[in-house]
Amino acid sequence: MTDITLLDGGLGQELVHRAGDTPTNLWSTQVMIDHPGLVQQVHADYFAAGATVATTNTYAIHRDRLGEEGQDSFAALHAQALAEATAARDAHGSGRIAGSIGPLIASYRPDIHPPAAKAVPLYAEVAQLLAPACDLLICETVASLAHARAVLDSAKDKGLPVWLSITVDDRDGRRLRSGEPVGGILPIAYEGAAAVLVNCSAPEAIHATLAILSRGNLPCGAYANGFERITSDFLQDRPTVATLSSRDLSPAAYATHAMRWIDAGATIVGGCCEVGPAHIAALAAAITAAGHRIV
Repeated sequence: MTDITLLDGGLGQELVHRAGDTPTNLWSTQVMIDHPGLVQQVHADYFAAGATVATTNTYAIHRDRLGEEGQDSFAALHAQALAEATAARDAHGSGRIAGSIGPLIASYRPDIHPPAAKAVPLYAEVAQLLAPACDLLICETVASLAHARAVLDSAKDKGLPVWLSITVDDRDGRRLRSGEPVGGILPIAYEGAAAVLVNCSAPEAIHATLAILSRGNLPCGAYANGFERITSDFLQDRPTVATLSSRDLSPAAYATHAMRWIDAGATIVGGCCEVGPAHIAALAAAITAAGHRIV
């Protein structure tokens, strides 16, 4: 029997689908502004499905995304996201809160990630706002080694465990979205991360990623997306989330992938974009049926 931490599923896409609104550049942040209480409802549904961690709706709350007109609401939006996660956890009666720190500017785009001198203080400001209300910080969709260094340097001194989560090439899980080898993330993670994961990548690619991460001496895990594969050719067009398409990925199929990750050594699993409460419920059932304990 192995103790398995079961993360929630995707928050941003789930919110967009439930709201029924056209996605904007602010993505799930806009949904939270327009539909107060919906974030708490989604967190509650993931807890009910068996998740033991609520990931805050702060992935896209960055100053560069808010623009000049949104700077005054920066701290308030973080506070709202934290309040809705806390309310859901308290109503459920148990669980941890993971403060999400998403990439600056755009996901999957290491080529436009800011240099460390600019990125570190921006990430640090977010980490400082999240830390008092969270049990851990999770740096998500890390697409390059430079991104990893900057975000980990920003978060590791806040008195909380930091989970570093990379995103990999959907066609070759041995490489980050930047093209750099996944193995290069381990020495960086050893400088302050409490776990190393892979997220927002095709589930098929993640099997190769975990074969590398599991060789390290940190707990490892994975939470895939349910998008059609995100290729380098697709990214050249500078797409927005509105142009990404979901694939046919049933809860049972997703659970099968995740159980392979557990067999490969993962002790932290969950879901990312387009992976919803039904997928997490199926995964919870599979974990228990295999004789593991969800913690």
